[in-house]
Amino acid sequence: MATIRESQAICGRLSPDNLLQYVDNFRIEYFLREDAKPGRKQLGQYFTPIEVARKMASILGPVPSKVRILDPGAGTGMLSAAAVAHILSSCRDTVKEITVVAYEVDPRVSKHLRRSMEMCARLCDQYGIRFDSVVHFADFISTATKTMYSTSKFDIAILNPPYKRTKSQTEQWQVLKKYSLPSSNLYAAFMMLSTILLKKGGRLVSITPRSFCNGPYFLPFRKALLTEMAISDIHTYHSRNKTFRADNVLQENIILGANKSRKRVNVTITSSDSPLDEDVSVEVLQPDELVSKSDRNLILHLFKNSFERQINRLVGKLECTLDDLQVSVSTGRVVEFRARKLLRSPHDAGSVPLLLPAHSVDGFVKWPLYHIKKPAAIEASERSRKLVVKNACYVIVKRFSSKEQSKRLSAAVLNPGTLSYSEIGIENHLNYLHMNGSGLPLDLAKGIAVYLNSSFADQYFRLFSGHTQVNANDLRHMKYPSSAALVRFGNRIDDSLPSQECIDSIVAKELGMEADGRISLRNANIEHALEILKAVGVPSGQQNDRTALTLLSLVDIKPGDVWAQASKPLRGITQMMDYIAEHYGVTYAPNTRETIRRYSIHQMWSMGLVDANPDDRERPINSPRYCYQITPDFLELVRSYGAQDWNDRLVRFRNIAGDSLTALEARRRNMKLLSVTLPDGGKVNLTAGGQNELVKRIVEEFCPRFVPGGKILYLGDAGQKLSDADIHRFRELNIELDRHGKAPDVIVHLEDKNWLVLIEAVTSHGPIDQKRHNELKQLFSSGIIDLVFVTAFETRRNLSRYLSEISWETEVWIADSPDHLIHFDGEKFLGPY
Repeated sequence: MATIRESQAICGRLSPDNLLQYVDNFRIEYFLREDAKPGRKQLGQYFTPIEVARKMASILGPVPSKVRILDPGAGTGMLSAAAVAHILSSCRDTVKEITVVAYEVDPRVSKHLRRSMEMCARLCDQYGIRFDSVVHFADFISTATKTMYSTSKFDIAILNPPYKRTKSQTEQWQVLKKYSLPSSNLYAAFMMLSTILLKKGGRLVSITPRSFCNGPYFLPFRKALLTEMAISDIHTYHSRNKTFRADNVLQENIILGANKSRKRVNVTITSSDSPLDEDVSVEVLQPDELVSKSDRNLILHLFKNSFERQINRLVGKLECTLDDLQVSVSTGRVVEFRARKLLRSPHDAGSVPLLLPAHSVDGFVKWPLYHIKKPAAIEASERSRKLVVKNACYVIVKRFSSKEQSKRLSAAVLNPGTLSYSEIGIENHLNYLHMNGSGLPLDLAKGIAVYLNSSFADQYFRLFSGHTQVNANDLRHMKYPSSAALVRFGNRIDDSLPSQECIDSIVAKELGMEADGRISLRNANIEHALEILKAVGVPSGQQNDRTALTLLSLVDIKPGDVWAQASKPLRGITQMMDYIAEHYGVTYAPNTRETIRRYSIHQMWSMGLVDANPDDRERPINSPRYCYQITPDFLELVRSYGAQDWNDRLVRFRNIAGDSLTALEARRRNMKLLSVTLPDGGKVNLTAGGQNELVKRIVEEFCPRFVPGGKILYLGDAGQKLSDADIHRFRELNIELDRHGKAPDVIVHLEDKNWLVLIEAVTSHGPIDQKRHNELKQLFSSGIIDLVFVTAFETRRNLSRYLSEISWETEVWIADSPDHLIHFDGEKFLGPY
């Protein structure tokens, strides 16, 4: 068995490109500690994923020759490393010295943070740049406030602060009060203290919840931040659960870039669904568009496209608030866990109705609903006197929306005549609108419900609220039509709300918005395009707004057009992007062209929905005139969307299209099979071709030599997902696998040593580099079992292509030299670490 321990070529030379992959490994090592999760939750720790760190570093901008970096709440050092890697990639010829000052309160990560600093030092040394680091294992607020006006200032502050409320009267709270720092939430305090520690013109880059952008809770912080800093960049993530997926954080997050300056500048707003999403839209705002000079609440409006700017302009013309309408808003008084002893079933003797979110049906309160399992009544007694309210006409607004819901605002009218009770209870997950405790006029209540359920109000609400809930204060600060206009809305409906399109039409017509963009029609087109794509069976990865907008551009359907008008223009990717920007207000970044081509057009082309270059089949792939066109059969189907015979035409289309619609599915039953002999003498068949030829050699040649007696638990076949049987097999080893995680090609269990040998076969895909090493450790982290990592190549020539990428502490096996292993770094041979 050969080993090459000290060779930099094989150990993997550090570079700005792979530094973060090694540091990410330290993050995962810490995550695997049994005491990590409860400790992190207590401290408000959510360590920065590698993709987020790269994005944050990308907006750092230029730096001086001697740069000082502040990293408060450093964790394992991911953001410090990201800043160093970015500086070395973009301006290493001008930078002479880098100093990092990091603060971390959790001593359990000290080893990992120090190792990250050591790797940064090694990398800088390779480029002849001096690197110094100072790590304070102490509370940032308590330590930094003591020297914040005397210490050397910083050029950069890059931070992912703790997400945790500051408890009143604690030592930390008292320090914040003493130095006039925001005491509402730790992340606000970290950001403000970092601002103070910056030099004039210094750069702040942070990732935080979006919640500070509005609401009275963060108003003092917004006032202080906007006084000292000029915001220049904001990146938003649409998804509420993907940014910090490993921590199950349900929160809208934003990356903010700002300079220490009082001169306001234009703000670049970029957005994507998640850190892994490559289709990024771009919008540039004037300073007064981000925060209006006339707004005493200093609300940040994050317009991600021209459509949202239009919404703000239209609804912003309205002049009324709830105060102007003499309408109050309160939150339901009944908190389930506190009032549990008072809860009853509907119509129980001595009880009154308890309204729950589920009782909002088609814009009106329907009670009782017997399919609801929760208690839907409350005892009527002296004990519940403070929890019930008079049965009157209210508008009920749900406080919470699930991530699957397309709308945040959902309102319903309580018509008191439908309930034969004098009092009712309203559960705490609901807000209710009233007139100083009394009911609203019915037509006004209906009008308010119509308005709040409109696309206009919902989209406007999203522009200033990043919360996952609708707070009473949010409803108070919204703009509303006049009382007379709301009453006219109410006069248009009976005892149920009409369709969404009808609601939007009522509001648009009354407010004179129809000529200003046909906002609801824009949303409807996207939803309908998605329905068409789902109906023909596009993969889940293409069931998104990007592919829907791509389809709309290919059939030339604008907001206000009907589907029968669909046509088939020839369009290149750039022309599609221009069309989407012009008619749907989404401006994708130029480098998104390849994302649209690879992740929207390619799949539609493979399914026979789109044709490439029908006007010139010989046109080369790199031609600027390369274009696409919807196929005639698919165009005919699209034109029939919404028609009475849509379903019949869909069946006909699927019959005509036949196998082309399943072109992206594995069709192994028609392929030649490859017989593989297992170590125990059994046989299995794999799909012939691809990497499975190498998988066969791994099973028949590698396993007998290096893992004799090992039991093969899994053989991947052309990238198929883990089956139920696979999941169960690993569950017996106390390993809970993610069904959607990408398993290695071969997994072998050595029972006597309790090792799991994870083998990747390299043909079309790369080796076990540091990123894949981290992924596999995380995928198999739930079991009490040791892991061994092996990358298999067919030839030495293939190995040479990937030599610098292979992770440390792994093995390499070459099928053409089957008796040898190459060991990458460390002390052990074919063993876990």
